[in-house]
Amino acid sequence: MTAIVPDKPALEGLEGKWDALWSERGTYRFDRALANGELATRADVYSIDTPPPTASGSLHIGHVFSFTHTDLIARFQRMRGKSVFYPMGWDDNGLPTERRVQNYYGVRCDPTLPYDEGFEPPFEGGDNKSTKAADQRPISRRNFIELCERLTVEDEKQFESLFHTLGLSVDWGQTYRTIADSSMRASQLAFVRNVARGEAYQAQAPTLWDVTFRTAVAQAELEDKDQPGAYHRLAFHRHGFGESDDPAANADVFIETTRPELLAACVALVAHPDDERYQPLFGTTVTTPLFGVEVPVVAHHLAQADKGSGIAMICTFGDLTDVIWWRDLDLPNRAIIGFDGRIISEAPDVITSETGINAYSAIAGKTVFSAKQAIVELLRDSGELIGEPKPIIHPVKFFEKGDRPLEIVSTRQWYIRNGARDEVLRAKLLEMGRELDWHPAFMQVRYENWVNGLTGDWLISRQRFFGVPIPVWYPLDGDGNPVFDQPIVASEQSLPVDPSTDAAPGYSEDQRNTPGGFVGELDVMDTWATSSLTPQLAGGWERDPELWNMVAPYDLRPQGQDIIRTWLFSTMLRSALEDHRTPWRHTTLSGFIVDPDRKKMSKSKGNVVTPSDVLESHGSDAVRYWAASSRLGTDAAFDPQNPTQIKIGRRLAIKVLNAAKFVYSFELPAAPDGRAFAVTHPLDLSMLTALDEVIVTTTTAFEAYDHARALETTESFFWTFCDDYLELVKERAYSASSDAAAKASAVLALQAAVDVVLRLLAPFIPFATEEVWSWTHGGESIHTATWPTGVGTGHGAAFAPDAAPALPAHPGLLGLAGQALVGIRRAKTDAKVSQKAPVASATIAGPAEALAELELAAADLREVGRIAQLYFVPGDELAVREIVLETDSVE
Repeated sequence: MTAIVPDKPALEGLEGKWDALWSERGTYRFDRALANGELATRADVYSIDTPPPTASGSLHIGHVFSFTHTDLIARFQRMRGKSVFYPMGWDDNGLPTERRVQNYYGVRCDPTLPYDEGFEPPFEGGDNKSTKAADQRPISRRNFIELCERLTVEDEKQFESLFHTLGLSVDWGQTYRTIADSSMRASQLAFVRNVARGEAYQAQAPTLWDVTFRTAVAQAELEDKDQPGAYHRLAFHRHGFGESDDPAANADVFIETTRPELLAACVALVAHPDDERYQPLFGTTVTTPLFGVEVPVVAHHLAQADKGSGIAMICTFGDLTDVIWWRDLDLPNRAIIGFDGRIISEAPDVITSETGINAYSAIAGKTVFSAKQAIVELLRDSGELIGEPKPIIHPVKFFEKGDRPLEIVSTRQWYIRNGARDEVLRAKLLEMGRELDWHPAFMQVRYENWVNGLTGDWLISRQRFFGVPIPVWYPLDGDGNPVFDQPIVASEQSLPVDPSTDAAPGYSEDQRNTPGGFVGELDVMDTWATSSLTPQLAGGWERDPELWNMVAPYDLRPQGQDIIRTWLFSTMLRSALEDHRTPWRHTTLSGFIVDPDRKKMSKSKGNVVTPSDVLESHGSDAVRYWAASSRLGTDAAFDPQNPTQIKIGRRLAIKVLNAAKFVYSFELPAAPDGRAFAVTHPLDLSMLTALDEVIVTTTTAFEAYDHARALETTESFFWTFCDDYLELVKERAYSASSDAAAKASAVLALQAAVDVVLRLLAPFIPFATEEVWSWTHGGESIHTATWPTGVGTGHGAAFAPDAAPALPAHPGLLGLAGQALVGIRRAKTDAKVSQKAPVASATIAGPAEALAELELAAADLREVGRIAQLYFVPGDELAVREIVLETDSVE
């Protein structure tokens, strides 16, 4: 083998060198044509539904972690001969992008303002998080969207650069953006079909509302945060209960609530139907403190007899349970919280007493916090607050990207049916979950728990600006009021459309906002409503049928475990509604990155590590090794001050360079008769037999999506190969003795092992392995080389057929020789002499069968141990019994 080896191989600079060459050569390009020129079929393709990172800010170490896991599979499948469809998307619409643009440019969107063609933002750069919204310059929606476009493009360039440095084998010609026209068309097309099939609808209903962002929030975007609160014990009043003369019939009913500010929105009291304390009250009424409104006492199974006083007030709306009670019990809606999080100015119609009206005026226009303080003082003055509030800590619903508690307001929104109220669809989604192969398998239960726990359909409309417009208009009646129950839905042929600028079908632009004309829907779709279609966006659905038929359904959906409820479920839903099949065959779920204190890393906790410095300090192969060492679904600790696993990975990559250089320094002797030499020495055959087993184990692990097992198996062999086998045979490989066949056997075995191990390690440390491969394979990339199936035979064999060894052979010899070598080294260390010190004689004891095998490697043991005489004697276990040093080597 002719090798062109640099004098001093090093990891530094390999990322830039090989990334440029891979891009130039199109190493990772998805090719629709096979090597024979025929069009690839679905069976020839391995397709990946890649997560599109949110293009707002910077990537974090968690992205490196999970994207490396995906890349390992992509590289393995490519070497297995698959045409790998590995696209990259950017999720560039939605709230995170808008918030970043507001902070970055010092602006906020005001849709009522006209477009300013020459607008320049007041400043550019930084996060400016401390700037209040009132201090940000208001601009038109179109100006705002242009700034979103400008910033996301720059962020995406930085993201792509980092992924190049990491060595992701993405086909960068298959990149998509969730805000691009093609993505907008696909997203709107799916929605239009949802409407046509009755799967999408609009309704006026209680909606989780973020008062900071002024937008609705879906169930999947909720996050519980523990917050301080207090139970307030309030007295509701009874008057003349039944026909009884018992004074107890007029006794007050006490409830305990954490939200006294919603007292004006109370519509009922509720207790569990089996609670004997309150059964006499069911069907009667009580009046509310302060406001004097008569409300019924009702029964419902969700009431908790052991919580507070066992009876609760139902308000419209304090929490999601209130919504369930309101819907199930058909109660009136007396919502008092506005979109801005303040108490609305007009009191509910049922508040008619002067006392009640005065009490309401004391809270009108106040924030929820201030209203609570005011109500508590009024209750204290009226004597209807019993005792003092009892402080508690309780979970409160937040938008996952918000920093203020959510409220529930009544709004008109668009929904997609998701099985919450459709048992047939729910059963279908559960069945599809069982058809999917989950890695790790225990993650499946999280999906099933989510599907079974759905309480409402998927709310997809958002009151934001930078997103995919909902392709709908509404006719205006003679008075200029929208007729919401007669929406005008865009035709498939007209997509993409923006109802805020495009006229409704059958109307002209001058009829916009005029009586008898139309009004465009200003809401945009939730970003998940677009991201749920990533298979379609990347795969050319309804745009490139040839590509779609090659890639769908996809082979793999890799993602984080925390978005099973959002991304995985929503994609499964869209596929169920559109294609009636699972969108992929496998899904892999990565764990979280945790800090040294085992806390999940997140921007909100301030413990996120950005990957650029880590990659620059340690090298991409080392960082990839750290990521690959963790199994799917398992959290990985990362300590930037002492990244132990990364250091181990760097050591491995450096050892690959140096060990390969050492192996390639051995020259293969010329056979005297002109025929090729073969591997014949028992120790060499033993090593190759062990390597054959490694190939099988590593391949099986990769096929089971267990990359950590694949790495562990290959790495363990590699260190045995370097520490034991290479040491044992290096003297024979160097030898200029007359036994050319023995020398050739060692050199061939060494070269074959390097050839195979490089390919087994290529998915994990792509830069170091590509560098070594180039020394002997010219312009051929290791990442398009054939994955080995055997050292001597089969695809990816390391030998020409006429030099292939007969394997398996002497399977235990390498282990025995390694054990003996360790004993010899230990004996010299105990004697405090150099490992190069000559030995007059050494005695190895062991069972007869082990010794008979070990004697086949006796010559190599003598050479490496510099032993003049080597003796073998019977013993219970293999051990170096005695070493006699040469006289002049003793200190």
